[in-house]
Amino acid sequence: MTINSKQKGSRSERQVAKILREHGFTDARRTAQYCGNTGDAADVIGIDGYHLEIKHQERTQIWSWIEQAQHDAKDGEVPTVIFRQNRKPWMVCISLEDFLDLLNKQAD
Repeated sequence: MTINSKQKGSRSERQVAKILREHGFTDARRTAQYCGNTGDAADVIGIDGYHLEIKHQERTQIWSWIEQAQHDAKDGEVPTVIFRQNRKPWMVCISLEDFLDLLNKQAD
């Protein structure tokens, strides 16, 4: 990974954490990932029950990203990929099962 790619990734993680805080998730913050290993593999933490992987890349590799989120998620966490390309909106990818669970909780 080049320095520019690393900086872009870090910037994107901070941006997503800021957006989450602005929407009331006050504990959202980027993890300090030194050498890619902190013991907490999520890119952004502070959203209980969710493992957040943040990707800002022009070439979408969604299945690879999903597999990473699934592999790194702790038991009980929803593997979640938040991603975008330049000049495009942020998107969120979760499984249909997890999406249905969200809808059902909202209906209660």
